[in-house]
Amino acid sequence: AIALSIRPRSYLIAMTLTAQLVLLFLCAGLRTEVAGFLQRSTSKLESNSTSGTAVSMGLELRFARSKVVHKMAYFGKITVGDPPQEFTVVFDTGSANLIIPGSGCNTEACTSHRRFNMKASPTARRVNCDGSEVGDDGADEITITFGTGEITGICVKDQICVGSACSQGDFISSLDETSQPFASFTFDGVLGLALPSMAQSKEFSMMSRMQSGSSLKKSLFSVFLSDSNEETSEVTFGAVKQEHMASEMFWVDVTGTSGYWEVRISDITIDSKAQLLCEDCRVAVDTGTSQLAGPSALMSSLRSRVDVKPDCSNYHSLPQLGFIIGGRILNLAPADYVDKMGQTCSISMMDLDVPPPAGPLFIFGIPFLQKYYTVYDPIASRVGFAVANHKGRTPEALLTFNPDLASAVAPTKPASFLSTLRANARAPLTAR
Repeated sequence: AIALSIRPRSYLIAMTLTAQLVLLFLCAGLRTEVAGFLQRSTSKLESNSTSGTAVSMGLELRFARSKVVHKMAYFGKITVGDPPQEFTVVFDTGSANLIIPGSGCNTEACTSHRRFNMKASPTARRVNCDGSEVGDDGADEITITFGTGEITGICVKDQICVGSACSQGDFISSLDETSQPFASFTFDGVLGLALPSMAQSKEFSMMSRMQSGSSLKKSLFSVFLSDSNEETSEVTFGAVKQEHMASEMFWVDVTGTSGYWEVRISDITIDSKAQLLCEDCRVAVDTGTSQLAGPSALMSSLRSRVDVKPDCSNYHSLPQLGFIIGGRILNLAPADYVDKMGQTCSISMMDLDVPPPAGPLFIFGIPFLQKYYTVYDPIASRVGFAVANHKGRTPEALLTFNPDLASAVAPTKPASFLSTLRANARAPLTAR
C-alpha cells in the first residue's frame, strides 16, 4: 500500500509507478551476489564545436545469480557539487528526479553508499521541495514512500554533471533510508530522465535543463544497451549515433501528460500476425525496469497463446512476439521474452495493473531495450526506435505492418540501411 499525505513542512509523496518497479526489481535481482561487470563506466566527449557537444556515458551491466535471468540493471556515473562528488546511478527513464544519499543520513542504507556532503560544496544551497526558494519558516523536507520502504530527504540546488555536460539543478539528498530495500542496492542513487511533468518541479528535471540553456548539440538523449562484453552500453546526451542502428529510425509521439516516455501500441502480434488483443494500448519505455510488464488480463491471454512449456520442450519452436508501434512491428525472439535456466523456462513478463487514467499500461524494460536502440526527444515529445546494431549478430529486418493483410510486409532489402551507410562512406565527394 502507498500512502499520500501533506504536512506543513514536509511532503509525503508516492513513488512513481516505474520508479517503484526500478527499486523492487533491482532489490530482487541484486540483493545477493553480483555475478559480473560487463561494461566499464566511462564518459566520452563526442563533439565540441560552436554548435554544441554530445556526451556519451558508458554503462555497467550488473546482474545476480538468480532463478530469474533478467534481474539486471545498467549503471553510470555522475558528479554533484563543486568540487565534484561522484555517484553511481541508474539512468532511469521511468522517473524524473535525482535522488542520492546525504551525509546527514547514518542508516545502513546510506553509509554503505557514497553520500553527498553539502558542506564540502560551497555552491550547494537548500531549496524547498517544490523548487521554490526557502522562506522565513525554513526549508521543507520530502518523504517518498512505497511498498517496501521509504526515503526522507532535503532538497538541494547545486551543480550536476553528466560527463562534461554540467548544469545547476535541484535534487533530493536523503536524511533517512530504510534498510530494506536500499541497503542491498549496488548503486548510490537514481537519475530520473522522464519528462518534466513527472518531476517535483522543472528545476528537478534534467529534461527541462536540456531544453533551456543547454550546451548540448541537440536537446535529446539516446540509449544503447548490450548484454555482451564485446561492446559498450551507453547513454548519449546530445546526439543520435548511427553506428548503433541496424535499421532506419522511426519516431512516435508521446501520449498523455503523466511524464512517462509513453507511446501507443496498436496491437500485439505472434509471428507477425495481429492478435486483436490490444486496441489503443500504451507502453512506457523504461530503462530502469529489468523486465517486461503489462495488464494482467492481456498477460494471461498472451501467456496462453505463446504457451511457454515449463520444461523448455517447445523453446526452439516458440514464436516471435511483436508489438505494433508507429506502423512497424517490434519483434522479440524467445531469447528476449523467456527466462531459460537449464531445463526450466518461464515467460519473463509480469502482471501490472495501472488504473486509469495513467493505465492500462505496458512497460518495456531492459529485454526490449537490448533489442532496440531508442532516442528520447523532449522538445518534440517523441521517442525514436531502430533495431540495435550488435557486434557479431545478424540484425533482424524492421517490419512494416499492413493493416489490410493483418500481417507484416518485409522490406525488399532488409540490410538496405547499413548498406546505404557503407555506400555513402565509400562514395567520393562531389563538389557542388
